[in-house]
Amino acid sequence: MKRTSGIAGVCLAACLALGTAGAGIAAAAPGASGADHSAADLAAARDAATAPATVETLSRFFARDGAVARSAAAPRAAGTTVPVRTLAPEFVAGKAGVPIARTEFLATKAVSSDGQIASVWAARQGADWQVVNIATGDDEFRYARLGERKLPGGTVFREPQTDAWYVSGGTKVLPLDKDAIRAVGAKGTTVGAYRDRVRAAYGDKLPGSAYAKKGLAGGYEPAGQAAGAAVKTRAAASAESGRDTGAPSMTPVAAGAGAVLAVALCAVTALRLRRRA
Repeated sequence: MKRTSGIAGVCLAACLALGTAGAGIAAAAPGASGADHSAADLAAARDAATAPATVETLSRFFARDGAVARSAAAPRAAGTTVPVRTLAPEFVAGKAGVPIARTEFLATKAVSSDGQIASVWAARQGADWQVVNIATGDDEFRYARLGERKLPGGTVFREPQTDAWYVSGGTKVLPLDKDAIRAVGAKGTTVGAYRDRVRAAYGDKLPGSAYAKKGLAGGYEPAGQAAGAAVKTRAAASAESGRDTGAPSMTPVAAGAGAVLAVALCAVTALRLRRRA
């Protein structure tokens, strides 16, 4: 079952608009593989996710609903830090030689003493990687494992508008969840056919389009701005008060305002549409 929010409909538009605004989070993805981060980046992101200040924030996060005492939460990192990629606007625009997706942030799984799971997101801030958000659940890690099993060495990515997860490699795009199966079929499709599909669906919503100039893509005028503020307010309230807001819990972590905004609008907008386990 999915959890949704009232701003799901503008998620992809904002994400595509961040084709330029999100440049501070991840460098433009070079090469067809979409390998726009290095081993050093992964290590730096993990260091940020396991820093004492982050561990303290995680303790508060895990204790938000009273399931475990803050002093007993004992957060620890588990597994490997993974890149989380989303559909690239350059690919949607039909540019030659660009990857199908690009890294928006690097995620590290955190586990509490009572078994709660959270995803700690780190984004590049200048020369450094800093934690910008903490979210419940393990989507990033589950789909990374599933993608590797289904298409070893492939690029796992998410199409934000539909919350569909895919893995791409060579000429193939294969579905990893029910949303993706509905879009491309159980056997998947070709990269070319997938490009045609997303270009038809989203090509008129890219930065510079009439859609974007009206403030509908990234501008959030007027309803989107209020909804975006509500998302961050609800997340913060849930984390601080322990009150269940009915949305998946998220804690924006103190960082550069641009990083928080970019992650919130691109990767988190529509409250991630998290799945219940």
